[in-house]
Amino acid sequence: MSDKTAGKKLDYKKTLLIGAGFMSTSIAWAIYDPYITRILESMLSASTRVTSWSNWLIQKFPRLLDFASAQGEDVGTALTGFTLVPLFIGLIMTFDNIFGVIFQPTFGKLSDNTHTRFGKRMPFILIGAPISAVLFALIPWSERTVSVPMLMTFVILFVMVMSMWRAPVVALMPDLTPHELRSEGNAIINLCGGIGGLIGMLAGSILVAIFGFNSDLHEEFPWVFLLGSIVMILGTLILFFFVKEPDNRVKVTGEVNKAADEAARKRAEKEAVKAEKARIKAIKLSRSERVSLVFMLFSLFFLFCGTNSITTFFSLFAKEVLNKSTADATKMMAIFAVCSMAAAIPAGKLGQKIGRKKTILIGLVMFTTVFVLYKITGSLAIIWVALVVGGAANMMITVNTLPLVLEIGGLDKVGTFTGYYYTATFSAQIAAPIIFGIVRMFSGTYNSLFVFSPTAFVLSLLCILFVKHGEAIPEDVIKEAQMADD
Repeated sequence: MSDKTAGKKLDYKKTLLIGAGFMSTSIAWAIYDPYITRILESMLSASTRVTSWSNWLIQKFPRLLDFASAQGEDVGTALTGFTLVPLFIGLIMTFDNIFGVIFQPTFGKLSDNTHTRFGKRMPFILIGAPISAVLFALIPWSERTVSVPMLMTFVILFVMVMSMWRAPVVALMPDLTPHELRSEGNAIINLCGGIGGLIGMLAGSILVAIFGFNSDLHEEFPWVFLLGSIVMILGTLILFFFVKEPDNRVKVTGEVNKAADEAARKRAEKEAVKAEKARIKAIKLSRSERVSLVFMLFSLFFLFCGTNSITTFFSLFAKEVLNKSTADATKMMAIFAVCSMAAAIPAGKLGQKIGRKKTILIGLVMFTTVFVLYKITGSLAIIWVALVVGGAANMMITVNTLPLVLEIGGLDKVGTFTGYYYTATFSAQIAAPIIFGIVRMFSGTYNSLFVFSPTAFVLSLLCILFVKHGEAIPEDVIKEAQMADD
């Protein structure tokens, strides 16, 4: 351990309890992504309106055939039965990212300026999580009623409400964790999220095995979604009862507290709140900090363009280039996920020991090296090495990026900068499938994945070289600065 963290230890119990909230959202998204696509495919394929739209679009824009093929769609029967259902599904599946870009910075900033006896973040979680849970449970019933408008209503409302409390729930960990221990704390949170995602992916199979549901008829769907809703509620209850945010209402002292006039007291409290908000707003970043923030956000954008393309298109690459089945490709990606989870805590500790920026750079170099090595050799053995090394590298980067961004923002803007972080990453998740789809369309092969992703990683690496802020500041230095200001 370095001098920065000597004598300080992470409160693992509290961090794991905070991780329960993130785990519940991870389970929900792990269920949402595969199951919503199956529901959409079933309902949209049966829609005569979607079929007519497909025919009209393909007549007007025949190039859509090439793009659809690049996205993995079979266009061999285009003239007799081509459908743009996969394209429509792809567009609908970006809603969560679009709403995230729009709402997460807003509600992150709003939570920074919230003053209640429950704290800054908890009010958003206590309102948003139960509403999300109810909407989530209602989604599969749309398939039973065969109502596309009802399905779209529930889907849009669900992703919108989820985006309103994601930044606040993620901001809980840095709020309640010392600066220099945030990388390790974020490692625990990511580990909880990884476990939640794994449970969500296996939920349907487990329910089918136990209760004998007919998957062809989607009998397990309502119960899988209900399971996600229950876990979301349980995660919220754990946060409410076991993770206590401090009462951050502005305290009014002096003669105003003794005033008999209640109206005067309330006016004084409002003025005090305004003064507190003005103080927070006045904490502006220096020019150097702004430059670091901008380059860090661009670095995140390119990083997630690379990683999102891998997770989205790897199964298609494995089928076309490696001659692997979808099941084999899923197992290969499971290796990537397991290696990421195994590297979480070591990655956090490494970030504390040698610094966040250095750890991120090492991860990017590892990622780029193994991908380029495969491109040069074309060896299947190197693919397995890339999945193992890439999984560990992915966590070395992910664990340290959020704490670095938050450190630039400072104590009073954790929610706001959490929103900025997700704006960059969600923007990448919207753009990456489209950009790589175009690359694949012109290159003619999914082998281009191992050119596109390393290129994105190199751009991410170049951007982070310009980041000069974001390392953990020792607590004693912060206290000395605060005493000097006083």
